[in-house]
Amino acid sequence: MIEVKQNNDEKHGSFEAFIDGISAGKMTYTWAGEERFIIDHTEVKEENNGKGVGKEMLLAAVGFARKNGKKIIPLCPFAKASFQKSEELQDVLVN
Repeated sequence: MIEVKQNNDEKHGSFEAFIDGISAGKMTYTWAGEERFIIDHTEVKEENNGKGVGKEMLLAAVGFARKNGKKIIPLCPFAKASFQKSEELQDVLVN
């Protein structure tokens, strides 16, 4: 099971994924004002490739955005491609 924890401060934040308590990957973001944040980097540890770690972190970011009325700017290639493939996630994108 993948557990995702969020770290957030006024300027930056991250969603970090853990499998059995061990770090499996990290998605970082930077705040762009109070209403938007930029997903700037996604990294999954090599041994966890193909396990859905990146997707779980992205879903956590989308859930956070929806819950808090925020929008996402996906600059990282993984996040950008994931949003393009999944129409049901696009409600949180900056237009």
